[in-house]
Amino acid sequence: MIRDDIKAAQVVAMKSGDKARLGTIRLMLAKIKDKDIELRTGTAPADDDVLVTDVLQKMVKQRRESITMFEQGGRQELADIEAGEVAVIEDFLPAQLSDDDAMAAIKAIVTEVGAESLKDMGKVMAAVKDRLGSQLDMSKASGWVKAALS
Repeated sequence: MIRDDIKAAQVVAMKSGDKARLGTIRLMLAKIKDKDIELRTGTAPADDDVLVTDVLQKMVKQRRESITMFEQGGRQELADIEAGEVAVIEDFLPAQLSDDDAMAAIKAIVTEVGAESLKDMGKVMAAVKDRLGSQLDMSKASGWVKAALS
């Protein structure tokens, strides 16, 4: 499980004295714990890896947005820190599909669902998220689905 891998990496980072990595791992564990607390009132997902992957993908997205903002503001040193955090977080995410593989998978889903126009985009996006959510950046996926449907 990804959660166990993160906890093990925290111990390794503590023993090695890698403060930057340790700080990022602690942030990841805190975000996951926040999500656990949030889900106490609702229904928890059946697969813990899906929950953890979702949290980590959101963290990566936030940091990429921060990198863009810092670079626009001329604060490269802060952008470099954020980029380091993205690298640590991505170590724990499942391997991402290449653009070509993602397009092929999306086209297969479009065919399978029987989608014919942009009106069916919601159905296709739901299927894409269910099947490929952990292996695909969903912000890119919407553009690919639009292209496949038009």
